[in-house]
Amino acid sequence: MKAVQILGEPSSPTVATNNEITKPVPKDAEILIKVHAAGITGDEITWPEPYNRATRIPGHDISGIVSELGPNYNGPLKVGHEIFAMISADRGEGQAEYAICTGNEVALKPKSISHAEAAALPIPLLTAYEALLDHGGIKSGMRVFITGASGSVGILAVQIAKWKFGAHVVGLASAQHHETLRKMGADEVFDYKIEGWETQFDKVGLVFDTVGGKVLEKCWKVVEDNGTLITIGDPAPSWAFGQGVAPEAVDHPGVRYKHFILSPESERLSQLGEMIDGGLVKPLKVEVFPFDDSVKAWAYARQRGRGNKAVISFV
Repeated sequence: MKAVQILGEPSSPTVATNNEITKPVPKDAEILIKVHAAGITGDEITWPEPYNRATRIPGHDISGIVSELGPNYNGPLKVGHEIFAMISADRGEGQAEYAICTGNEVALKPKSISHAEAAALPIPLLTAYEALLDHGGIKSGMRVFITGASGSVGILAVQIAKWKFGAHVVGLASAQHHETLRKMGADEVFDYKIEGWETQFDKVGLVFDTVGGKVLEKCWKVVEDNGTLITIGDPAPSWAFGQGVAPEAVDHPGVRYKHFILSPESERLSQLGEMIDGGLVKPLKVEVFPFDDSVKAWAYARQRGRGNKAVISFV
């Protein structure tokens, strides 16, 4: 079968295509998916997991059709069902004609969108929702600040915070994206390129940072003393994963802060898919590349400020 591979080492990786990968066979309760489209997470090329797999196949966000069920599968899915899925970080291998999933990774695809649009959604959609609700404790009327608001995770977080939870949303993005963000539900939008943006608006009860680095450092200045700061910035801050105390916490002892990494959750993915079909949240705009242009697709996905989510088509 056809598949994308990440070759070389993390310090000097190369994206390649391979037409002679062995098609996987589902065992136990696994599910074999005929992949129609696979989303690209550009930072995955720096993750250790792809380099630890014999196949070197990346990819976690997919959309396609159930092709075969393992002998011990007894869940609700049937051969022929259209699905979208987030494959766990340790397994990956989604950027191929066929991919193996487990039951907790798969949900029925939203009917109102294409496979390409669906393949762009699982990780960004699940990340935004988990950050805001599980870690951020978002409530109606809360002031929420979202950095990287025009990115895949950010623009979904803006919509969820506004239309699902009724928050007052403040976004941070380059000026070219401000009009779109206002249409998506942002009440205030500021340009990260303007010096001193962190002093231009009232403090917030919840910060959801998708950028990290210097932007994350400035976020401590905008969160209320008893507020919450959630980040998925990459690389992770020095204090992530229990590695110590954030230096800024000395001056902000009442602020709760957390960095997290997402895990699959099929029931929630299904609920979020219903939000897409119900029109509460709009899907991401996608840039679709045929399999033969996978190298170009990865180059596009690695660009900052690209606007659209890169997706590889396998049909």
